[in-house]
Amino acid sequence: MSLQDCLPAELRGPTTTLTRISAGLSGAAVHRVDAGGRAFVLKVAAGSEPLDGWRRAREILERAAGAGLAPRVVHVDEERRAIVSELIVDRSFARLLAGPESRAGAVALIGRTLRRVHELPVPSAGQGGAALDFLAGIMAELSRVALPTFVGEAAARLTGEAAPVSERAPVLSHNDVNPSNLVYDGERLMLLDWDRAGPNDPFYDPATIAVFARMDDETCRALLAAYDGGAVAALPARFVYDRRLVAVVCGVVLLHLAQLAGHAGERAATLDDTLGLGAFYQRMRAGTVSVASAEGRWRFGLALLKESTAL
Repeated sequence: MSLQDCLPAELRGPTTTLTRISAGLSGAAVHRVDAGGRAFVLKVAAGSEPLDGWRRAREILERAAGAGLAPRVVHVDEERRAIVSELIVDRSFARLLAGPESRAGAVALIGRTLRRVHELPVPSAGQGGAALDFLAGIMAELSRVALPTFVGEAAARLTGEAAPVSERAPVLSHNDVNPSNLVYDGERLMLLDWDRAGPNDPFYDPATIAVFARMDDETCRALLAAYDGGAVAALPARFVYDRRLVAVVCGVVLLHLAQLAGHAGERAATLDDTLGLGAFYQRMRAGTVSVASAEGRWRFGLALLKESTAL
């Protein structure tokens, strides 16, 4: 099958170019498509993905796109399990989030956007909600490589505690609100990669961006205030738990991605000699580490797991 076969007829042709962007844990292949002076994103699911699951994810994506929360979908090919969406040029939301003068506005925008995501219809089934089962499966895969002791301890700590009872009904959660999945067109904040979207606790999405953006408790309260539309005096217990859950689950996922990319693992690393999340980001900005490499993913995963010990 040619990748151009996955495109609508008006985008096919000798001048159309396709450039590989990424392939994530799901095995989906993502390409940038340049055709007729316009740019799009083509995502082709792995052949092993169940059709029902692909259809469910597509329906969620189309609802999100219709609400302006995801890039517009321009073509769907169910036979090839391919989706073509508009390419949104990010106007550096990360810079807004990092800037001292713009950070408060960016945090508020995230909170309001996540509230709109959670107002979308909740599917009756799908991904999400079973994070501990997912964690157990990834840890089983990681048993094939050497791991620092603190990795297993972080996972055991999480699985050994009871999650605080949620006082809110499940919502449609994106389930992967990390900065690489946020894109800002100058007016709207949108989310990319809805593959893991499904029912979950409403605090899971805010907790995810709080971890990856290294938000302190005051900033977390501002995030939740924007989400709820009112002041938040104290962080809810479930939000605090979800932050720790996110740090551990995302950390081991990155270790697994490093393993899949050929990393042999390491056993001798300790918490003291492991980069923290802030130090990792500094090296990433300096270009001395890249999450595109197995080593970079490994360091990123360990940094998140180290972060979990302080949450």
